Amino acid sequence: MSAIRKGLIFLCGATAVLGAAAIGYILIVGLSARNEPTAIETFIARSVRGAAVARSARGLVNPVALSEQVVSEARAHYADHCAGCHANDGSGNTEMGRGLFPRAPDMRLAATQDMTDGELFWTIENGIRFTGMPGWSKGTAASADASWKLVHFIRRLPKLSSEDIRQMEDMNPRSPDEIRQEIEEQRFLEGGDPAPAAPAHDHGGGHD
Repeated sequence: MSAIRKGLIFLCGATAVLGAAAIGYILIVGLSARNEPTAIETFIARSVRGAAVARSARGLVNPVALSEQVVSEARAHYADHCAGCHANDGSGNTEMGRGLFPRAPDMRLAATQDMTDGELFWTIENGIRFTGMPGWSKGTAASADASWKLVHFIRRLPKLSSEDIRQMEDMNPRSPDEIRQEIEEQRFLEGGDPAPAAPAHDHGGGHD
């Protein structure tokens, strides 16, 4: 038997064993996103993130000149579009970020900050499959420009001040309950009766 044939047989056997182990793991543990990722799953997720970025994008240079105006625009964009998963400070410590599998990364840390500008840009524009990270590209110059500005802001995440975060909180999207409360407060200040509270709905469970 030739060495090539022996190698192919070994490769097929190893693949079958790994596949059987993966199926067994899924049957035992399930695919719940609420489970804490194992060390192996975390390693694989980080490896996939690195491998998912097109090689041609890694050397791209940010064409948007860095300025405080650019960072200010990107901060507002991030607060409105990104903070729901990634948190205002980039930690990923939000209800949505914690509920993803793998968890939203802490973008202040080296795993993100060591990525090149091109890698960050490509990830924002294209997303990464099976991670919950969507692709935001609209195929326009304006979309690309906004993504490059976000790259500048991501670099700023480890150095955000408490005042930066306070300003971002004012720019975060508001929930229907928050909007309703603001309307009621405004009516009260204007001397009117507050709007009646919405009836509670029992969904048979929910978040704590």
